[in-house]
Amino acid sequence: MSGYTENDKKQDIHILHSMGYAQELERRMSSFSNFAISFSIICILSGGINSLGQATAGAGGASIGIGWPLGCLISGIFALGLAQISSAYPTAGGLYHWGSILGNRFTGWLSAWLNLLGLVTVLGAINVGTFYFFFGAFGPQFGIEDTLVHRVVFVAVITGLQAVINHFGIGLTAKLTDFSGYLIFATAVILTIVCLASAPSYEISRLFTFANYTGQPTVAADGTLTGPAVWPNVVSGGMAFLLGLLLPIYTITGYDASAHTSEETVKAAVSVPKGMVSSVIWSTVFGYVMLCAFVLMIPNMEDAAKQGWNVFFWAMDAQVNATLKTILYVLIFISQLLCGLATVTSVSRMIFAFSRDKGLPASSTLAKVSPKYRTPVAAIWTGAVLAVLFVWFTSAITIAGTPAYSIVVSCTVIFIFLSFILPIVLGFTAIGTSKWPTMGPWNMGIGTYKLVTVLAVISMIIIFYIGIQPPNDWALEITVGFLVLTAIVWFAFENRRFMGPPIGDAIAKRKADIAAAEAAVGEA
Repeated sequence: MSGYTENDKKQDIHILHSMGYAQELERRMSSFSNFAISFSIICILSGGINSLGQATAGAGGASIGIGWPLGCLISGIFALGLAQISSAYPTAGGLYHWGSILGNRFTGWLSAWLNLLGLVTVLGAINVGTFYFFFGAFGPQFGIEDTLVHRVVFVAVITGLQAVINHFGIGLTAKLTDFSGYLIFATAVILTIVCLASAPSYEISRLFTFANYTGQPTVAADGTLTGPAVWPNVVSGGMAFLLGLLLPIYTITGYDASAHTSEETVKAAVSVPKGMVSSVIWSTVFGYVMLCAFVLMIPNMEDAAKQGWNVFFWAMDAQVNATLKTILYVLIFISQLLCGLATVTSVSRMIFAFSRDKGLPASSTLAKVSPKYRTPVAAIWTGAVLAVLFVWFTSAITIAGTPAYSIVVSCTVIFIFLSFILPIVLGFTAIGTSKWPTMGPWNMGIGTYKLVTVLAVISMIIIFYIGIQPPNDWALEITVGFLVLTAIVWFAFENRRFMGPPIGDAIAKRKADIAAAEAAVGEA
């Protein structure tokens, strides 16, 4: 790889060995590839489009003009904290390792389960979102209906395709996520231009005009205004704006993929933190311009709010040339497919990393790396199968009149951000001590890191508060229930069994095992 010298490779492997791990995965990802995998999972063409109704049916235009940058800032604070840690400890499944080394066995184990549960459900949610986008864009042409069978089969097919690509090596996956990065940039620019060209006027003030559309019914399939409201309860104008923040907060996540692919990235101590932070910055900027252009294109904000989750297709149908619209739909659909591809990579590396320290059932199998493809094959397919099963079972079950899928997905981002905040907070007291004595080459300074930690805690409180509001009010019970269950499992079973990652003398004792593991996969 151009610019990657033998000394660079030795340094990457030395850092990995110093943490007690072998170079089993193959370093085929450039700095751009590391950025692209996070940028692909964030995918402003996925969450930014599929969840638009949260903003347009909340505070209207201000949810984009003011809410998007604010929500991206709230989410981006976590990326800064994780970037600081990742530069010092660039390992696959980083959050698990950081939670352990900066805290203890329990905090590492808890970080792993929070992150793993979040990643599996996010993979399912991303591919369900892709199904609904395809259904809205091309459903009638392909005879697709919004039924349980069609939804599950569609998700199973595309998740299987994403797993197959991951199976055959990080080289192919990196090429496709690199392409995804460029595709998202290009499509966002094209969509922006199309929206501006199709806008009836440039009413800039609507981007900063606060409205309150909460509690309003939406257009049903029969064309009547009897559909369910996006936000079922009528709340204050301020609360409507806060609810709209979920659009950028839910979209700007997944940047932990840069950490999960650390062991496959060249010059990881620098490339990984840069990948995290830059993916957030570019997603924020391009997403903001694209969505502002979309808001300007909307014929009428009141009518847009009535469309609920269908607002994107409604506006495109009303304003955009049919041929141009179809081209954009194809580009967006491909981007969403590649978003799921990158997510399979992320969840499989988390499963692999947790398993090599005996954190999961069947760990010995899940931690195996294919000598031929240099990928954790069992972990890849396990993550894919779990995501499909999650979609299947939760879509078929209803709790208190609400599909279990909707209830669980509402918890997904809460679980992911909890897995982010845990190592960041642990780092607050560990930084500069024997637990974290040396900063990596990407270093914002101890004082700045501690300020970021405080801001991250405030951000976590905001995310949790707005994340449990109706129709997501079951998220509180599920989150608390999960934490109680994990505590029971830990004290009843895992506390005696799970040893965590190697620390101190345990690292030196792994020297022979490291050499054997590298020899088994042909690492020179």
